[in-house]
Amino acid sequence: MQLSLHTDYALRVLMTLAATDRHLSVDEIAQRFRISRNHLAKVVQRLQAEGLIETFRGRGGGMRLARPADTITVGEVVRRFENLDAFVSCFAAGSGCAINGMCGLKPLLSEAIEDFLTRLDQRRISELIPDPKGFRDCLLREPAAPFEPQPSPA
Repeated sequence: MQLSLHTDYALRVLMTLAATDRHLSVDEIAQRFRISRNHLAKVVQRLQAEGLIETFRGRGGGMRLARPADTITVGEVVRRFENLDAFVSCFAAGSGCAINGMCGLKPLLSEAIEDFLTRLDQRRISELIPDPKGFRDCLLREPAAPFEPQPSPA
């Protein structure tokens, strides 16, 4: 199982905002993590729509958590960003699986996903950064070059 980049970026944004007491911009976070500003902007827009962050325009603008970091679970974020209903094609309604109801794979995977999410529900964003100062210092240690897409191999 692999989480999508959007989920990865959402968790990074939330962790970063939890570690600081000031508003941060998309550009600042994208540069620090060396990730695409455009992709991160889409994630931030979704985080705002989901009520996890607040954004502010103008001088002193940026973003901050909409709720305390100890009230946001990792499971909540994963559920909002991942399409777990399509984890396996037979999960989709009307998949037309020839062995639907005769196979034990679907219930097993459903149970495993539920166990996975239950574990993630036990962890809060605040727990992912036990040392906020160290986290900030690590992000600010050396200036990161802006993101530059790598050419694809020919």
